Amino acid sequence: MIGKTILHYRIIEKVGQGGMGVVYKAEDTKLKRTVALKFLPPELTSNPEIKKRFIHEAQAASVLQHTNICTIHEIDETKSDIGEQGSGQMFICMDYYEGVTLKEKIVRRAPDGEDEILKTEDTINIALQIAKGLSCAHEAKEIHRDIKPANIMITNHDEVKIIDFGLARLAGQTKLTKDSSTLGTVDYMSPEQAQGNVIDHRTDIWSFGVVLYEMLCGERPFRGEYDQAVIYSILNEQPLPVEDLRNDIPSKLINIIHRCLMKNPDDRYASIKEIVYILQQYKQEITP
Repeated sequence: MIGKTILHYRIIEKVGQGGMGVVYKAEDTKLKRTVALKFLPPELTSNPEIKKRFIHEAQAASVLQHTNICTIHEIDETKSDIGEQGSGQMFICMDYYEGVTLKEKIVRRAPDGEDEILKTEDTINIALQIAKGLSCAHEAKEIHRDIKPANIMITNHDEVKIIDFGLARLAGQTKLTKDSSTLGTVDYMSPEQAQGNVIDHRTDIWSFGVVLYEMLCGERPFRGEYDQAVIYSILNEQPLPVEDLRNDIPSKLINIIHRCLMKNPDDRYASIKEIVYILQQYKQEITP
């Protein structure tokens, strides 16, 4: 793909790959700007009905205009081998950001080779931006369903960008096998999502709590050697207390995690806006 021109996009380099597709950095030759192209796996859009649903999901996600949500520009298809437009591989064109994923930031190692845990101040800044982006989406009745560090970009200017809105529902509908799905996603599922029950915006609040726990502790609250073991832990076990892993975490952050990770959705925050308010207040308290 490198060096090829797809429609009016010239592929520059590959920048990532996962269960949701392969991402390339590209030049929009019409508008002379750098964009990211995510080519979706054929199994996500080969079925006409699934393709229709995906386009609907992408259209809904494209109206989310917020500084902490990745902007989607368009959806299109490559040409087939016989040159027909609209019968090839689907892709999404979106903003391109210089930076790293939160997943990369969490597992970053210090010069001495030891794991480097995020500073509390950095965690608060990142968590607040994630919560603001989710608040915008939830106001628009959009649920992400797959909030995890790999789906959160941190730009070189320390701006948070949530990516892959709309794709989680599509992946769930196609019932991807473990080989073709993103490993580890189950670790961030809410109990109701893991059981296949009806979900609402509170599933994102649970996932937010898992991500916050991981940012502060350097490990996930629910783990296992295989998916079913993780799901059992999510449904039946309590995570190791944050204070047992790190003794410098403010009680306000511990309280947020505790409430986000309540098994019963009714016991969690009713809205992500509550978390935004708490984090904003706390940030003001600790900022000189």
